[in-house]
Amino acid sequence: MILTVSNPEHENALGVEMYAAGVEALSVAESSPEVRSVIITGAGGIFAAGTQMARLQANRHAAPHVGADAVEGLHSWIEAIRTFPKPVIAAVEGAAADAGFSLALACDFIVAAENAVFSMARIGVALSPDGGATWSLSRALPRQLVTEMLLTGERMAAARLHALGVVNRLTPAGSALAEALSLAVKLNGQAPNAIASIKELVNDAAHASFSEHLASERDHFVRTLHHANAGKGIEAFLARQVPRYE
Repeated sequence: MILTVSNPEHENALGVEMYAAGVEALSVAESSPEVRSVIITGAGGIFAAGTQMARLQANRHAAPHVGADAVEGLHSWIEAIRTFPKPVIAAVEGAAADAGFSLALACDFIVAAENAVFSMARIGVALSPDGGATWSLSRALPRQLVTEMLLTGERMAAARLHALGVVNRLTPAGSALAEALSLAVKLNGQAPNAIASIKELVNDAAHASFSEHLASERDHFVRTLHHANAGKGIEAFLARQVPRYE
């Protein structure tokens, strides 16, 4: 499934309607066996900008719960991506700014074109980040780099984030979606139940003690070992064939 952020008049700025549509699309994709992975990209050579400034200004003059509800909508989509049992790939061209950057960080993979730029510039208008940006960046980068990015609001090139391990694959401009599709084809050939187990283990690793996580790995391993897909995979390996998982 390819989800395209499209709000060309405002550089693909995100909004509450998109949040709800994103959550709904993932719900459909999760229940559909035909969907093995999801790609999120942006229309018109731009991934996604943050919330429109006019909307933020309007929220300043509304009751506090209005702004809180809007952020909760974004966070519902971000959390849906993080807990989604299938791979989610961000295909980034152009700018991924503020909530758009948070959206990319929530994905399992980031494929970025060489012309892509990432920024968390809320500090420039005296606002703090949302969308899980501080959580994601703090787990991906050293503290000094995170504070540099968040407190200066400066843009960071895709090449630098690739060197730092945040971006998985760097492509020529205009090729991010094609490369993401190529990656998706490879992931789609893996066993869906094993992918779900691996994603769950990675998500839980930061919150568990080492002994707790070893126990969780044991339970997931036994569960995947006794799944029909393991039988297919082992038999195909022994026969030197390509397995077909369900």
